[in-house]
Amino acid sequence: MDQNTRMDQSESSRVASRNFETSSDACSGQQAAIPLPMVEEIFMNLPAHQVVQVCRLVCHEWKELVDSAAHWRKRCKRKEIQPYDASRVPEDWRLFYFQSKYRRNLLKNPKADGDRWVTGEIGKPFPDNTVTRCFVASCLYQKEQLIDLKKEGYSDAFMDQLQPHIKISDWYTPVSNYSQYKMYVELLDQEKKPISYHNPYKVILHRNDYPWCQMTYVFTYYGPGVRFIRFCHAGMGMQITNSSVEICPAAER
Repeated sequence: MDQNTRMDQSESSRVASRNFETSSDACSGQQAAIPLPMVEEIFMNLPAHQVVQVCRLVCHEWKELVDSAAHWRKRCKRKEIQPYDASRVPEDWRLFYFQSKYRRNLLKNPKADGDRWVTGEIGKPFPDNTVTRCFVASCLYQKEQLIDLKKEGYSDAFMDQLQPHIKISDWYTPVSNYSQYKMYVELLDQEKKPISYHNPYKVILHRNDYPWCQMTYVFTYYGPGVRFIRFCHAGMGMQITNSSVEICPAAER
């Protein structure tokens, strides 16, 4: 190998080394051009899921910013998302933000949209015009669901530390001159033993011209250990629809 060839290889190595250093330092260069406080302000105006799924992957500095509790505390403050109990500060502010922002009904088929139950069209005016179907029962019946909170995305630590409000709601109306309605809800531990429950009086109606009625309840300060929720309702001569069980970490505005 002649001297010119060795010199060319040496120069190529130096160029490759410089290119690698430039590439690995790209984020630092961006940081110098755009201060992190300004980057965070931009992030605050982007959808949260985009910040996590895209921006966080750009470089180490952005990842640290997105992973910081301070960023999610600030985002919660701007969106006015705060815990019901100010003394219970979330350990994971990002999880608290997403669970509060995108809370949902944990019951499956709450509006009689499926095909595994006897259903019918709503005959009386209902407060929510998106609800068009209901469960129908002319004889005595009962149905229930068991909600596994961990499978729904609510970790043991989240439930124990925050003890978020658990909001229950159900709607019913009579279709005969003698109707019964009953709701029963339990908060269960890992062994499915009751920690707390709501067991209101049975509703008995002797006319079929009542409007839709709502049954509601909110579990609060129920203690640690809740891992399952059992929702049960029963009735006779009733239409039932729009049942819901919601985990509500943030205070209502």
